[in-house]
Amino acid sequence: MVPVTVDGETVRLAMRVYRPGGDGPFPTLVFNHGSTGTGRDPARFGRPIDFPQLAAFFVSRGWAVVMPARRGRGGSEGEYDEGFDADRKHGYACEAGRAIPGADRALRDIHAAMGTIRDMPFVDRARVAIGGQSRGGILSVAYAGAHPTGLKAVINFVGGWSGALRCPTDVNATLFRRGGGYRGDTLWLYGEADPYYTIAHSRTNFETFQAAGGTGAFFEFPPPPGSDGHEIVFHPSLWGPALEDYLRRLALPAAPASP
Repeated sequence: MVPVTVDGETVRLAMRVYRPGGDGPFPTLVFNHGSTGTGRDPARFGRPIDFPQLAAFFVSRGWAVVMPARRGRGGSEGEYDEGFDADRKHGYACEAGRAIPGADRALRDIHAAMGTIRDMPFVDRARVAIGGQSRGGILSVAYAGAHPTGLKAVINFVGGWSGALRCPTDVNATLFRRGGGYRGDTLWLYGEADPYYTIAHSRTNFETFQAAGGTGAFFEFPPPPGSDGHEIVFHPSLWGPALEDYLRRLALPAAPASP
């Protein structure tokens, strides 16, 4: 539980930390979580935030990984208020007038967390990357566009804010367009048969990002049996080679440490 100041108040955010042995400093990935699906089940708000397969991939390559939970999620203090309908029992809102302010609130949480994480003694401030899954993916791209200084990599797993199969809005395009302010290389990793975002929708978002000045590579993967495309973050065998190549291009640690 790490105290941060956001919106004029101090709250403690839960941050799960994975790190290699030793004191560091280590290259560090800040990895941001997604939503709770529909937003209609408050019991899901407090579930712990964890991506162990992703963490193992990075730690084996000498990285630390920090997974901050935003306000009201995963044990963090504060209210969870990221773009809900006026009647919260209906879950997340589709209309931009409610969705975009919810995303902006989440971005303020991430900004507060990033400042604190950079000051952690094991973090190599010269080698900080940001990434995330679903809402965490689109937030990471948008955040990098607004705060590009000091970010060495941006990794987007199945990113999006409003489910494109339910919400006929341009919210996702609006947020990804903000990411164009980041002039470094980015990596977009998506899965087929995603119940929230079709590949066609996500590729259109990538083109919007590029048109705004962003650069990167887009990959799509078939999910393994028993899974769907929104869950590819849990299957490093799919995206591991593409992520290794990306890190290597950026002169960041990419190869597993020798046993």
